[in-house]
Amino acid sequence: MERRTIGAGALAVGAVGLGCMPMSWAYSTSRQRGDESLRAVHRALDLGATLLDTADMYGPFTNELLLGRVLKERRSDAFVSTKVGLLVGEQHIVANGRPGYVRRACDASLRRLQTDVIDLYQLHRADPEVPVEETWGAMAELVRAGKVRALGFCAVGARGGRRSGNRLYDATIRQLQRIQQVFPVSAVEAELSVWSPEALDTLLPWCETRGIGFLAAMPLGNGFLTGTLTPGQGFERDDLRARHPRFTAEMMAANQPIVVGLRRVAARHGDHVTPAQVALAWTLAQGRHVVPVPGTKHERWVVENAAAARLRLSPQDLAEVARLPGAQGSWE
Repeated sequence: MERRTIGAGALAVGAVGLGCMPMSWAYSTSRQRGDESLRAVHRALDLGATLLDTADMYGPFTNELLLGRVLKERRSDAFVSTKVGLLVGEQHIVANGRPGYVRRACDASLRRLQTDVIDLYQLHRADPEVPVEETWGAMAELVRAGKVRALGFCAVGARGGRRSGNRLYDATIRQLQRIQQVFPVSAVEAELSVWSPEALDTLLPWCETRGIGFLAAMPLGNGFLTGTLTPGQGFERDDLRARHPRFTAEMMAANQPIVVGLRRVAARHGDHVTPAQVALAWTLAQGRHVVPVPGTKHERWVVENAAAARLRLSPQDLAEVARLPGAQGSWE
């Protein structure tokens, strides 16, 4: 698989990564199978999809524990990205950016992941009660201590359309400018896909001009852009799509033209090419430091996603995708 560099060229990863969250969090927990997830991770590494993206809150903790079983055998094959800064309670998820907590959380993640060093340690959310510079300073200490190789920042996904997304990412950029004065930012993770392109306006260009890697979260639109979901299908209560406005029967039907357009582009590249691969290839085409991180717990989708790294969209293809209608349904 093609390799891409992030963080001023210091870190090299496979062009397509693996989002591990669905293995133990947010998507249909009744269908989660540890053995199947382990096979998916091993297959990703075999195919060169080296970036494994997780977080301590996924589960919570069970996602890192699962990855630790793979890393114990194949640490040299993997690039490990995990996150700190969110705590899962019985009713709410809350931010915690206190330096002491960050240090303890890092040690706990290292134990669960069965590794001596985390390749990319990301601040999951800034704590409004703690100056972000203090949190970032504590994370920088972890780099100097040899527990972490590089630092990343997770930007909240834009949910209210392009104009709202710009306002949100303007605030994110201001935070990034502040923490850059403390310690270099190697990567930013934010939502980017055919149906959520908001980061293209301000956030991605800001990262690109500084050589900062961009990890494209949810590049398949929570599964919608795969074309495997049908309007009106049910989701389990613990599946985040059960509460997502774009996954009501009405909105899924309204957004079908997006999938139809992706299928049309895929057909020009052969019967074996899928809408999901076109969506990932589009994301890869947005910048030389962009690494899509599609989430899955199934080996078959890992194989399909990895193959998208070989798909090259023509200028005609990219123009056609650009003309697709914007997604309907928002969080506002």
